Amino acid sequence: MGRDKALLAWPPEVRIESWRDTFLGAAIDRLQRVCELVIVVVGANSETLAPLVYSSGADALVVNPGPQRGQFSSLRIGLQEVLNQGRDAAFVALVDRPPASESTYESLRREFLETSNDCMAVVPEYSGKHGHPIVIGKEMIEAMLRAPAESNAREVMHKHQDRITYITVNDPFVTMNINTAEDYERLLKNFASYKQGRITRDE
Repeated sequence: MGRDKALLAWPPEVRIESWRDTFLGAAIDRLQRVCELVIVVVGANSETLAPLVYSSGADALVVNPGPQRGQFSSLRIGLQEVLNQGRDAAFVALVDRPPASESTYESLRREFLETSNDCMAVVPEYSGKHGHPIVIGKEMIEAMLRAPAESNAREVMHKHQDRITYITVNDPFVTMNINTAEDYERLLKNFASYKQGRITRDE
């Protein structure tokens, strides 16, 4: 991308005037509507992001001291903090995409609460592809923390495939990764169409 994806402007109709006007800020705002607390995991960008995180009212900021070890290392640090905070379930949301809609979060939350006795995770699906955010319960959190450091979330979840629930959502943002400047420009260009449901991820 050439710049911190967490600080990309969102939504595109506004200029960045507050913490809410970024990918990270929008994600925090969305999570605060459905969660008891919000934990943000940062890496080498901790000094840049800390003021935004604190002003947003997020409940905890934890630093991954070795972000070069990959995304799974950050996930495990965040999940350990979930347990440290006395919680036994969590949404896991990524910062390299626009936030999922509030209705998507509510659907995932409702599905998890209704099936939590047997379900280790709830995953959204759009246009035949699995995405984020996901909801994971304590058993899945512990499985992630027990896994080898060189593993990844997909491998761990695959081992428990029979206890994962997939729900279809009408939300292209759940499967959208913004990895390059071209991805971001394409997203901004097509934002109105995405909002109206006229474009799928593959377009």
